Amino acid sequence: MQLEDYLDLVSPDVIRLKGHRIGIEDVVARYHRGESIEQMALEFPGVPLEQLYATIAYYLHNRAVVDTYIERVSAAYRERMQAYDAQPASPLTQRLRALRAQQEQHAA
Repeated sequence: MQLEDYLDLVSPDVIRLKGHRIGIEDVVARYHRGESIEQMALEFPGVPLEQLYATIAYYLHNRAVVDTYIERVSAAYRERMQAYDAQPASPLTQRLRALRAQQEQHAA
């Protein structure tokens, strides 16, 4: 079997399990938390055990490259979230936040 049988290299910033929307970073994060492949299979129904084992094997053989990829993707995500958070809230969002704050005050 080839790597392409298990992973889709969509772009330099998107590596997914073939046939799924699950990123390699999701599997690696669970591996770092100590989850077994069998536990991951329960969280990702429809992903064959073989594919999960192949993903971890790829990670272990290419740890520096995958870690660099994950850090780059995570940094880009953090930057997008900071830019999003820096935008002023829409009037609707402001109103919903005010209503939620009122409800929380009355509930306390």
